[in-house]
Amino acid sequence: MFHKVFVYGTLKRGEPNHHWFTKDEGGAFKFLSEASTIEKYPLIIGTKYNIPFLLHKPGAGHNVRGELYEVDDKVFANLDILEDHPNYYVRQVKQVKNSASEVVDTWIYFIPNFRTELLQQEMYECYSSLGAHGRQYVDRYLRDPTFSVKSGILDNE
Repeated sequence: MFHKVFVYGTLKRGEPNHHWFTKDEGGAFKFLSEASTIEKYPLIIGTKYNIPFLLHKPGAGHNVRGELYEVDDKVFANLDILEDHPNYYVRQVKQVKNSASEVVDTWIYFIPNFRTELLQQEMYECYSSLGAHGRQYVDRYLRDPTFSVKSGILDNE
């Protein structure tokens, strides 16, 4: 079975976690198009490790630009592991507009329960680890192993 997935952060081409699409031999994925969300959402960069987060607050922020992929069950399962779905990120089906201006239903990973003060942070339309924001993403293997991404982000932590 194949699934459409919209990615907006470190999973995009040229970004630090894009290799998760090819993590397992036998998994299949296909880049379909650049795309943007139909609804506006807050895309922020958080924690001392500069991780991009898409907060589930429809109407706030921007129409976020990213990439649309089609993935098989194996790749989809790997993306769920990376995003710690459903414990941390939660994926939901939302609509994006592809490069041909077609509306497509796709899975998007969101942070659903976040601290409201995060809405005061700068919000981005598009993310790149090497962007003008100067906040380069820090790979997991370089982080303090006792650090919890959930700390300071989730409302219930």
